[in-house]
Amino acid sequence: MNTNFYAILMAGGVGSRFWPVSTPDFPKQFHDMLGTGETLLQKTFSRLSKLIPSENILILTNERYNNLVLSQLNIDQEQVILEPKMKNTAPCILYASLKILKKNPEAQVIVAPSDHWIEDESLFLEHLKQSFMFCKNNDALMTLGIHPTHPNTGYGYIEFDKSDSNTIKKVKQFREKPNFETAQKFVNSGNFLWNAGIFVWSVQSIINSFSIHQPEMFSLFKKGEKWYNTEGEKQFIEENYPKAENISIDYAILEKAQNVFVLPSDFDWNDLGTWGSLYEKLQKNEENNAVINANVIAENAENNMIRTQKGKKVVLKGLNDFIIVETENTLLIYPKSEEQNIKITVQNNNL
Repeated sequence: MNTNFYAILMAGGVGSRFWPVSTPDFPKQFHDMLGTGETLLQKTFSRLSKLIPSENILILTNERYNNLVLSQLNIDQEQVILEPKMKNTAPCILYASLKILKKNPEAQVIVAPSDHWIEDESLFLEHLKQSFMFCKNNDALMTLGIHPTHPNTGYGYIEFDKSDSNTIKKVKQFREKPNFETAQKFVNSGNFLWNAGIFVWSVQSIINSFSIHQPEMFSLFKKGEKWYNTEGEKQFIEENYPKAENISIDYAILEKAQNVFVLPSDFDWNDLGTWGSLYEKLQKNEENNAVINANVIAENAENNMIRTQKGKKVVLKGLNDFIIVETENTLLIYPKSEEQNIKITVQNNNL
């Protein structure tokens, strides 16, 4: 394996739209959401370790999830990078990148969510190798964009230059989550991709971009250079990390940089952001219900997403297009068409 290949896995999110399974104390990335015997974090780590040395895979997460990470992955504590305070993605990516730079200035890095679903892993790894090679030879910030299969309003989009005949395209702009009519126009145009939040670059390129586009944040973290990967790192980070601006990598760097490229990809991706997106990717039974763990008896009940504790009997009649999720102390029955509101329901009722 190429020892210059590194990964930063983002594993600090709460995943509130997957309530009641995903909670602030036990978020979705640490659950076996697909019923495969592996958690989403484990599946992502396993996928990347086919190309990247396992000791070069770093997990970015909140301090409260440190023990969860170590219980699920066979890694050293040094591979777990802990945020003392949640500050969105830019500060933690800069922090991790400076740690990698100190270890290996020749590193090429993938930054990826820990909780996404990828069907064709071999194609994904081929695209990743291609991206690593491009970033080794060019001062480039890359992303993997997914060819849209329908006008999804839950994803951001990447617009690339239509006249670009190269396999790897120059990015024109990033677009926010659109309404349905705009999403339809994006799909019809042929030069828009779903933004999967998967980024590839050399460690030198991303740190140089921070120095140009986020000089204050760069200066803040650069001060700790001598402490990174030493016993003094923890104290420096606890004192200085909270001072960083709360901002995403998209706003902080990618929307400002001129050297952003995208590789259009077809490895069948899903961000597993909601129960409905999970339903789309699971096998269905004769009634078109997607079932995890439950023993379902259904009569005139179709198109439901059903997840319970192992072996639970569920009897349904006359219920269509619902999310039915049971945990030890909670039962959720919610229309699939309103799944985006689960997060609001949880917040409004302090659940």
